[in-house]
Amino acid sequence: MATLVVAGTFLTSSAALAKDPGGSQFDVSGNNEAGGGKTLESRIVFRGSTGDAGAEESGQFTPVGDWSPPACWYEPKWTPAEFSKEWQKEWNIPHASGVGEARDLSKDHYVDGHPYKDFNKSETGKGMWWDAVRDKSREESGDPAAFACDTKTFWVENGETPTVENAVTPKILADLAYSRINVPDTEVTLAPANSTKVNLPTWAWLDRAKFQDVSVTASLDVGGVNLQATTTAKPVSLKLEPGTSDAEVYPSSGECTFNDDGSIGEPYAKGKADQTPPCGIRYLRSSGDGAFKLRATITWEVTWTGTGGAGGDLPNGTFGTEQNVTVQEIQAVNR
Repeated sequence: MATLVVAGTFLTSSAALAKDPGGSQFDVSGNNEAGGGKTLESRIVFRGSTGDAGAEESGQFTPVGDWSPPACWYEPKWTPAEFSKEWQKEWNIPHASGVGEARDLSKDHYVDGHPYKDFNKSETGKGMWWDAVRDKSREESGDPAAFACDTKTFWVENGETPTVENAVTPKILADLAYSRINVPDTEVTLAPANSTKVNLPTWAWLDRAKFQDVSVTASLDVGGVNLQATTTAKPVSLKLEPGTSDAEVYPSSGECTFNDDGSIGEPYAKGKADQTPPCGIRYLRSSGDGAFKLRATITWEVTWTGTGGAGGDLPNGTFGTEQNVTVQEIQAVNR
């Protein structure tokens, strides 16, 4: 079973340092100055619709509701020899008030047998040292959640599941994959295309070839830990926001659902001018010398599957883009 230790915080004051070897054994704030530590790199690998260079995806969707993926988590980081090397390097810091005392406490904890002896080198091949990793974007934005993982570096035997909150699991991998899914932009095709007229129904539709299910798989395979999860997003509806209150949308809810063939709406064709579009807008006033900002937002339904048959639903996500729509008055000619 994993050996867990009481959490603390790696601070620079002598009073704090005297209490405990620290939270994460190394400061993961990204400060590479002497004594500041470094941001630990995750060993989790992501593949799929992540928006890497050359991919067609446009951007990341926003979760619906009050939900966000983990801003920090724990994962296997070092073998005993690797941890010994990191420990020696990170504690080789200039003299400062309280640092020597904290170093002695840390040495007592990891080297002198209270409870670990010589970084558990006698257990080489039987487990890994786990430590905290922060989501870089959340850390850089100053999100307090990124700094919540403050349990000091701990040992986990191969095949055991640590009980530390936010220790990596298939569900955590699915949540992290969620935050890396990139989806296509949502520029809709309009008819009339370049500009429309006041009170004239404007047809809107999306190409079925562009909107397919997208997914990202997150995997971790290191030190006896072999976990993965795939998070999949399926487009389910399009919401049109005309950019002005002086407009009507079709249908009246503004939500255009996907057709059976994966398309949304219906392309305009000659002879349909007097029909009501299944998905579209009717502007009730001119945009003057400017244009209205039509916002088209796709809602994506999100599910996940993972190691051991795990799986379930995740919050829906939305992603939208804006496009200009010029609306002109119909010019009447009097004779």
